[in-house]
Amino acid sequence: MPREQNIRLNVNGRVYERTVPVRLSLADFLRDHLHLTGTHLGCEHGVCGACTISMNGRSARSCLTLAVQADGAEIVTIEGLRAADGSRHPLQQAFLENFGLQCGYCTPGMLITAIELLRENPQPSEQDVREALSGNICRCTGYQAIVDSVLAVARDTQGSKKREIV
Repeated sequence: MPREQNIRLNVNGRVYERTVPVRLSLADFLRDHLHLTGTHLGCEHGVCGACTISMNGRSARSCLTLAVQADGAEIVTIEGLRAADGSRHPLQQAFLENFGLQCGYCTPGMLITAIELLRENPQPSEQDVREALSGNICRCTGYQAIVDSVLAVARDTQGSKKREIV
């Protein structure tokens, strides 16, 4: 079995081709090879959600995914959420306005997970939000402000397409 493999993937709209060790995690590839350090490592067991990224439109734990498994994939990290003009994603703005972040360690994973929820269910209930985020651990906020942030975006985008949810 080869020790290295060539991969090609689209990360935040940019195509990268690299030769990587076959046992390199996607999280380590993003952080150490692409210098996208917004993807955080917490437990490295897929439990805390800090490493959550979007892979082909679905949230994925990058600590449990090998970089070679992402070959050909479209990846969005926290760094890819800003618009081309530099403005924040509506959910990032809502987290700021509703105090949905404190230390910020869990925030990238929370945002990616919440974006997937809002794409699939544009008008979630509070229980829907809590269930969707149940796989993401936050030790600072107590979750209510995070839930309020997601619900604020759902209310603000109801009946309008201000900005497509990624």
